[in-house]
Amino acid sequence: MGDAVGGQRDVYGEAWVYESLVGAIPGVDVSDRFAVAVQFLGFEAALLALAAAYGLPGAVLPGTAAVLVAAAGSAFMLSIGAQARKPGVPVRYRRLLFASSIEVVLGVVAYVVLLTYVFVYDPRDGATLFAALLGERPPLVPAAFALLVLWDVCYRVGTCWWASVVSLWRSLAYEFDAETAATVRAVDRRTLAFGALQSVLLPFVWTHPPLAVAVAGHVAAVVVVTAASLVAVERGRQLD
Repeated sequence: MGDAVGGQRDVYGEAWVYESLVGAIPGVDVSDRFAVAVQFLGFEAALLALAAAYGLPGAVLPGTAAVLVAAAGSAFMLSIGAQARKPGVPVRYRRLLFASSIEVVLGVVAYVVLLTYVFVYDPRDGATLFAALLGERPPLVPAAFALLVLWDVCYRVGTCWWASVVSLWRSLAYEFDAETAATVRAVDRRTLAFGALQSVLLPFVWTHPPLAVAVAGHVAAVVVVTAASLVAVERGRQLD
């Protein structure tokens, strides 16, 4: 993950939307590690400042978990992208992975479902997730910040799911030489870790069964689909 962020954005057709947005900022040309560190430290500093200013100590731990998932998710996205752009990886696979921008659509779907739960379904049961974190009358700025972090998390959930699905299709549709097989296995191992990372959120939604089932189901699905992709690479099946 040592390539410059700006340098990887020269061809926006083969980049995550997240990468393209960062690369489009004028004057930004930094390493991946630096970009991820800035994301984590910036969001965490804002979280701690808001928690202190508004007296919300109960929001620090779950907020930090969400910020960590978002920042580490960025690191996985950059690493997966770097591997998927290596020579020998099928062009059609790369186009599906990046240029379709399906990860944004899936992220939006996840975000809409989450907001529907938080603001429509959850209030029917009394103690809501938002009230537990931000109080019965959530202050405006912390609430806006929480929604921004939640979008970051949902976008990475959508990205992880899309990466796993496209990887399985790629592994079933193509067979690879030894070097390319090693590359796509590296992509899949990172995707597995990306999905497993999101289980960090489970302890904070455990008292909300629909959210707990959704998070656990997503993680399990990513693990199963990506594991199937790894098996298919090993078997060298070719359907096209």
